[in-house]
Amino acid sequence: MIKVSDIAKKKVVELMQDDGFDPTNDFVRVGVKSGGCSGLSYDLKFDKENQDGDKVFEDNGIKIIVDKKSFLYLVGTTLEYSGGLNGTGFVFNNPNAARTCGCGESFSL
Repeated sequence: MIKVSDIAKKKVVELMQDDGFDPTNDFVRVGVKSGGCSGLSYDLKFDKENQDGDKVFEDNGIKIIVDKKSFLYLVGTTLEYSGGLNGTGFVFNNPNAARTCGCGESFSL
């Protein structure tokens, strides 16, 4: 399961509405892809439908879909949002990551 913090929820709802998505029906697609300075990087986008094999979750009123492969890397992750001095954006607090890069956008196991 993937959790969504209260601050991340507010930002997700705002961005989904700005992009023409409906936060009550549409999804946040979270995934992992090869790349980044630590080997794997996070991918986050909005989606209107789920695909075969997707895992579907709902936390804090946000519907999340994750492909089967990415799910193995993301179990227990919390999606947060940071607006601090070190940069603004979504942050993945992933308990499975053994190492992360300085910007927090990539990780390795």
